[in-house]
Amino acid sequence: MILKERYHYIKRIAALQIAVMMMLSIVACMEPTGGVTEESKITIRFEWWGTDNRNEYTQELLDLYTKLHPNIVFEANPTGWDGYFDRLSTQAATGAMPDIVQMDYMYLNTYSKNNSLADMTKYIEDGTIDTSNIDVDVMNMGVVDGELTGMVCSTTTMAVGYNMSVLNDAGVNLPTKDWTWEDFVNMSAEVTKVTGKAGAVVSSGAVGNTTLLNYWVRQHGEQLYSDDGTELGFTDESIIAGYLDLWNNMINNNLYPDPDEFAQIESLGQSGGPVATGEAAFCFDWDNYATSVAEYNDTIGMITPPLAEGSDNQALWVKPGQLLSISEKSTVKKEAAEFINWFINSEEANYIINAERGIPVSSKIRDVLLESGNLSKQQAEMFHYTEKEKNLIGTVVAPEPCGVMEINKLFMNAGNSVFHGQQTAQEAAREFMEAANKVLAKNKPKKYK
Repeated sequence: MILKERYHYIKRIAALQIAVMMMLSIVACMEPTGGVTEESKITIRFEWWGTDNRNEYTQELLDLYTKLHPNIVFEANPTGWDGYFDRLSTQAATGAMPDIVQMDYMYLNTYSKNNSLADMTKYIEDGTIDTSNIDVDVMNMGVVDGELTGMVCSTTTMAVGYNMSVLNDAGVNLPTKDWTWEDFVNMSAEVTKVTGKAGAVVSSGAVGNTTLLNYWVRQHGEQLYSDDGTELGFTDESIIAGYLDLWNNMINNNLYPDPDEFAQIESLGQSGGPVATGEAAFCFDWDNYATSVAEYNDTIGMITPPLAEGSDNQALWVKPGQLLSISEKSTVKKEAAEFINWFINSEEANYIINAERGIPVSSKIRDVLLESGNLSKQQAEMFHYTEKEKNLIGTVVAPEPCGVMEINKLFMNAGNSVFHGQQTAQEAAREFMEAANKVLAKNKPKKYK
C-alpha cells in the first residue's frame, strides 16, 4: 500500500514538473513584458543636415524615442548642408529616400511636385499629428497643391548677426533696426580699416543662393517669382544689377571676400566662420544664428537686415526654419508620422532640442520653453524677434518653384562673372534673367493638340 501511494506521488510530481517545463517553454517564446523581439522591430530611416551639436542632440532624441517605444529603432544619417540636396536628389531619383527627411522651404516645391513626398493630411485628420497649437498660416506653409508634404517644425526670419567686440574695437556704433545699406557699407569700411580683413561676411555668400536677392527684390516692391512659378516676378534688370554692383564694389574695396576667399571661409562652417571667431563684423543669416554659434561665441547680437531708401521696407517674411517630410516610398509612414508628432509636441523632446532648429511651431511648447528659465539670452531674443519687428514683415513668400536648384547655380555663376571682372552687372543680370525664365518656363502646363 505504501509502495502504491509512493508510486502515485512520484507520478503526480513528474506530471507537475512536465507542466512547469511546458509553461516555461511557452513563456520563453513570448515577448517579455515591455519588450520586443528582433523580428517585430520597425526601422525608421531619418536624414538631416546640421552641426555637430545638432547631430549629438538629435541622436539623443532618437535614443530617447526608442526607449519610450522599444519597437522603433532609427537609422540616422546626419550630414552637412553642403551637398545635402544633391544627395537627396539622387536618392529621390533611385527611390531610396529616407523615411523622414529634414526639408528646406526652398526645395519643398521641387520634391513635392516630383511625387517624392507623402501627403500627411490623413495623419492630421486621424489625430496622429496634433496641430491644435499650431497657427493655420504656419501649417499652410507646408502645403503644396493642396497636399501637406512638409510638416513645419520651426519658423524663422532673416536677420543679421553682428560681432559686438569687432564693432567696438573698430569704434563703430552697433547697428539699429533703422540702419540702411549705406550704413552697412560704411560700417564694414570702418571695420576693415582696423582689422585689415573683409569687414562683412554673408554666411551663404552674396550669390550662394537667391535668398538674400529675394529680400532685395522685395525691397524694390517686386517679388522674385511669379505666383504660378513659371517666370520671374519682375522684368527690371537694374534691380539685380544694383544688387551685384553693391557686392562687387565691396569686394573691390576689400570689404567683402572675393569668390576664392569666400570658398575658404565657407569651408570653415558656421561656428568657425569669421563673425563667430571675431575676425569679421556681419553675417546675413536667420534669426537663430546667434543661438547656433552661442557655444563658441555668446556675444553675437542680432538685428534686422539693412533697409532700402524709399522702400516701405516690409521685405522680411516669416518662413519655416525647417520642415519634416515623409518619403512617398516609405513603408512606415504611420510610424514616421507618430515620431514627427512627438518631435513637435513633446515637452521632453523640446527640452532637448531647446529651440536650436528655430522657434517651435507649437504655441504650447513656446510657452513651456519661455517659462522654463532654460533659454539663453540669445534664444529669448530669437523668440521675440518676429514680434518686435512685425512692422518690417510683409507677405509670406511661397515655396520656391521647381527648378530653384538650377536657378541658384545660374545666379552664382552670374555673380561670380561680375566679381571676376568678366561681365558688367547689367550684362550678368540680363543673362541671368533670360536663363532663369527659361528654367521656370518648364513649369508651365503642357498643352496637347
